[in-house]
Amino acid sequence: MLDGGIDCVMRRVETRADFQAAVKEGCFDLTLADHSLPSFDGISALAISRELCPDVPFIFVSGALGEELAIETLKSGATDYVLKERLERLVPSVRRALREAEERAERKQIEEALRDSEEHFRAVAETAADAVITIDESSVIQFINAAAEKIFGHAVSEMIGQSLTALMPDYLRRTHEGALSRYLETGRRHISWAAVGLPGLHKDGHEVPLEVSFAEFVKGGRRYFTGIARDITERRRAEEERERLLAREQELRQQAEQANRLKDEFLATVSHELRTPLTSILGWAQLLNAGRLDEPSAARAIETIARNARAQMQLIEDLLNVSRIITGKLRLDMRPVELFPIVEAAIDAVRPAADAKAIALQTAIDRMAGVVSGDPDRLQQIIWNLLSNAIKFTPKGGRVETRLERVSSRVRLTVSDTGAGISPKFLPHVFDRFRQADSATTRAHGGLGLGLAIVRHLTELHGGTVSAASAGEGQGSIFTVELPLMPLLPSRIEEYRSSSTPQSAIRNPQSAILRGLRVLIIEDEADARAMLRVALEQSGANVTAVASADEALRALVQVRPDVVISDIGMPDEDGYALIRKLRALPPEAGGQIPALALTAYARDEDRRQALSAGFQMHLSKPVEPDKLIATVARLAGRMETA
Repeated sequence: MLDGGIDCVMRRVETRADFQAAVKEGCFDLTLADHSLPSFDGISALAISRELCPDVPFIFVSGALGEELAIETLKSGATDYVLKERLERLVPSVRRALREAEERAERKQIEEALRDSEEHFRAVAETAADAVITIDESSVIQFINAAAEKIFGHAVSEMIGQSLTALMPDYLRRTHEGALSRYLETGRRHISWAAVGLPGLHKDGHEVPLEVSFAEFVKGGRRYFTGIARDITERRRAEEERERLLAREQELRQQAEQANRLKDEFLATVSHELRTPLTSILGWAQLLNAGRLDEPSAARAIETIARNARAQMQLIEDLLNVSRIITGKLRLDMRPVELFPIVEAAIDAVRPAADAKAIALQTAIDRMAGVVSGDPDRLQQIIWNLLSNAIKFTPKGGRVETRLERVSSRVRLTVSDTGAGISPKFLPHVFDRFRQADSATTRAHGGLGLGLAIVRHLTELHGGTVSAASAGEGQGSIFTVELPLMPLLPSRIEEYRSSSTPQSAIRNPQSAILRGLRVLIIEDEADARAMLRVALEQSGANVTAVASADEALRALVQVRPDVVISDIGMPDEDGYALIRKLRALPPEAGGQIPALALTAYARDEDRRQALSAGFQMHLSKPVEPDKLIATVARLAGRMETA
């Protein structure tokens, strides 16, 4: 062996016990045995070797081994046999035996690794959340895991042995078969094999969006393909939701940008609309103060100042109304109301403006149209806004028609004109806040763009609807308001007619209605205090006017007033503190004197706070003298409260 170039360490044993002990140690790469041994034979040694270490090569080296015995040893598991007279064969035989043993060991190791790999693959595949599918060259399913049942709706037993095309929509089956055939012939891939989006077919017929990856392997000389299919339905939904949210975010951003532009335009318009009447007021006031106007010019100056002050008051009132609407704080005094007197009062109110432009006001009013539930003042505001809008946009010599009629279970008010009309592009936005068809500096008509928005909100608060129609620019406009009728018996209609006149329609109370009435005014602004004094004195009242709460408490003892009118915002002590002190007094000292809060704090919460503090009524500045006189008369019980 050494002469043959085999470097080895040899151990010699002669007995069965020694051989068994040596084999059990398991540290030998080769066994060489004679056929005949002193205490046992080579065949027995071969049997022991096959039992204890079957992978170790066993070569017989004997001088008395015939052909039949040699064949028997090979059948019993011997690797080879070498006759002692032909020992030149020993080294090649040993080399071959060792090489074959090494190859067998490597093959066994590979087989064990492959078996472990297959077991590992099956364990992973069976526990995977994704479908794992193996097909052969004919596209027949050889393996499919349990997760595929959930995705495709078929049991595993139903899918094994079936064509993969059974899990595809009809329109993909020929494409798959052709692509697989071309790949097997040419090795060229039809599509990417990594994370490709493909639809699967569920048992119930609906398509399932999948993300599929493929791999190829060879086993037993045959080609197989394994695919992993992931159901991406939730991902698709999430992507669609993300796209929807992104589109919504872009839409909201555009709306915000549009709102910001509208806000800027609106603020510029507010500045313009407030400054314009102030220019006339300030200019005419300075001319009057200089004393250089003749009597007709002075009368014109006074009329202009009053008109522009009312215009400015209307702008401020519109802003406050929109604020109340947006915050949900607009208060309605709902009652059964007939619309025809309100419509007639609104027409009378706009008639001077129509006459100034030679606009014909035509009416078709059904006085028996019926009773609605509403706030008379707010209903008149709706009608006045529509009529004012029609007159504003109708040129000289035009026509504005107002029609009131009953239609089924609703009362319909229609205001139509022959004016500027509305473009189809702007028509959907005609009732939006702060929107005007013409917001340029060259626009022909003023205003804040709030009137029609207020109309829409007030109408909806009354449970009604409002719509606009126009054939286009220059073709006039038609605005229609519909309000639900109240179911009333004819005998009850008359009692509601007196409540149908809005408070804003009360004008010119009797000039001496306050005659002899003692009124105490608390107002820190001297100009306002003087105006209030003059207005009330012209109606016959005896007025005491002071500038602070402290002065009011002293005057209370001296004057013993019948009515108290107090501002709210005053230095040192406000109107709330004053009324609380007044209400803390005993009745004989004036603790129950009727009191009116007259203030620039005009929100609904301001009104509620004033009433809860102890005032009986609340009026917001600026106030017209007629309305002030009527309110004081009601407080004193000299006019019936509507």
